[in-house]
Amino acid sequence: MTIDEQCKASINRGFLVFLGVAREDTREDAIWLARKISSLRVFSDSAGKMNLNLLQAEGSLLLISQFTLYADTRRGNRPGFSEVAEPGLGERLYEELKSLLVNLGLEVKTGVFGADMQVELINDGPVTILIDSAERKMSRRGELNAHC
Repeated sequence: MTIDEQCKASINRGFLVFLGVAREDTREDAIWLARKISSLRVFSDSAGKMNLNLLQAEGSLLLISQFTLYADTRRGNRPGFSEVAEPGLGERLYEELKSLLVNLGLEVKTGVFGADMQVELINDGPVTILIDSAERKMSRRGELNAHC
């Protein structure tokens, strides 16, 4: 990841996480995401099965803030960003997620919150997974679970 043509962070094997924070997100969402990210078994074991998590695969993580993930493109051709968290909340939850991941034993490198970053990716697999903390409030059938 570069800023102003200077390399600020890089990883080898691991996860590139683009984090978008919605205005209703909370610390509980960050906790849920940290557990989900750290436990996700997507690296191949000795039998070639996706069975290892990031720690077991001895990988690291590059965490990049990406508010545009919450772009609303339902109407017109200009994306709307009304669901995006205000910058203060976005940065707090970005830093919170980073701390939680580090506390879980992961090596975490970061971009710079709000900066214009150029991110390069070599996607092995490819395995690209969308994880939305709103899912923690949903049943497997997509119904809102009121007691979460």
